[in-house]
Amino acid sequence: MAFSADELRVLRRALANALHPAPLPDEVVRDALRLADSVDEAVHEAGRLRAFLLADLVRYRETLPGSLAGYLDLLEDALAGGYDPGADDLAALRALRGNPAAARLLDRCQVLAERSVRTRLARVSQATGSAPAPVSRARLLALPGGRAAEEPRPKPPTPAPAERPAPKPSEVFPPRRRPVPPPPPEERVAG
Repeated sequence: MAFSADELRVLRRALANALHPAPLPDEVVRDALRLADSVDEAVHEAGRLRAFLLADLVRYRETLPGSLAGYLDLLEDALAGGYDPGADDLAALRALRGNPAAARLLDRCQVLAERSVRTRLARVSQATGSAPAPVSRARLLALPGGRAAEEPRPKPPTPAPAERPAPKPSEVFPPRRRPVPPPPPEERVAG
């Protein structure tokens, strides 16, 4: 959201008054109320635009693969606007992963969807006051910052020294000797 110079002046005055309360002239109060109305209207319009874009995204997804380019563009715009990809988006991108742009977007969407699920689980557990349900850790170990980043990996066991070391391949299979070529015919002696 961008503010004009006039709106920034009103906002600065309102913030200064919030920090150092003092009686305000009526004109300053009216300017602040107009700015609040403008911000409310902008937020309402942004919500309407978001709903329109998401409906458009659904229409494009339903007509895949014919609408691939448009769908990928709309999905990128929606992600930039804070959209959390759903199961339908992930399934559509998996079906299109042969396309390099769709494959990149699939990777990005999987990370965003996982983060969204974790956030929702954390909210639910905070709201109910209970611990979240146990989650399979196999997927989390592969993520940066997961449990694997905190715990050192165990070193593979070193083999116990054997009584006799294993033979080298060159000892088992000695190199082949090249045959010596026969001497030239002039050097042969008749016998």
